[in-house]
Amino acid sequence: MKVIRARVLGFCSGVRRAVDIAWNESGAESGASRVYTLGPLIHNPRVLKSLRERGLGVLNDDFIPAEAVNSTVIIRAHGVSPSVEKKFNRQGVRIVDATCPHVKESQNKARHYAEQGYKIFLAGEKDHGEIAGIRGYVEGNLGSACIAAGDPGEAEEAAAELYFKDQNADTVLLGQTTFSTAEYKAIDQAIRKYFPKLVTINTICGATADRQKALKELCGKVDAVIIAGGKESSNTRRLLAAAGELGKPAWLVETCSDIPAGIGKYETVGLSAGASTPDDLIDEIEKALNAV
Repeated sequence: MKVIRARVLGFCSGVRRAVDIAWNESGAESGASRVYTLGPLIHNPRVLKSLRERGLGVLNDDFIPAEAVNSTVIIRAHGVSPSVEKKFNRQGVRIVDATCPHVKESQNKARHYAEQGYKIFLAGEKDHGEIAGIRGYVEGNLGSACIAAGDPGEAEEAAAELYFKDQNADTVLLGQTTFSTAEYKAIDQAIRKYFPKLVTINTICGATADRQKALKELCGKVDAVIIAGGKESSNTRRLLAAAGELGKPAWLVETCSDIPAGIGKYETVGLSAGASTPDDLIDEIEKALNAV
């Protein structure tokens, strides 16, 4: 069996930056008594385990335990809303911002359009941390609204509801940075049925688009595909779905034990990986595949 790697796979620059920041801030050499992240830093169990072993704790956005007061808190790559950051600042916490620069750009654009009175559509998973953070940059601006849509159907339904209330509304579309380019375009078209003057901002990270393009190229060369990454990672799941849509048998492999037993029947197997998948895990999975 031949294993072919995708041209682009694994850590994106934003995730690598966040992991490097967390690694430097945690551990005995950092000198900090307590270091936490707001939510899991990234969606990969191996990386999170290695950070826990260095003493990095995890907090949620809603509760600040007594032991976290006056500690160091790292904002993860997905970012958080301004209100959450202010809440921790009031507790005397030292904030270290590891928000992905691309996400930060989306946050600032959302705030800009909200201040101009636009109704803002967000293409992405409603419960995703990045979407929740961007929402926080919109809420509180008089006359603005933030509407999250995960697919064209949701987008069209939301656009119809807004049109019924205000057919002259100024609208803008931004998206989760790891969203599928094809899905983003479909959501754009769904909203334009009601708001043809929709302003669409391309907020999908270039690395995400490159990774999706590389997967498409890979699928043209192989019989089946392995997607390495965490099961909680939305961009990893999107790669898995994209491989299936391209007609290839595909599996999400979080560890080598997840490699399907029948993979050896394929002559060529492609290997791709989500943006939060570390290099050493990709290497391990490739080695295991070559041993089949």
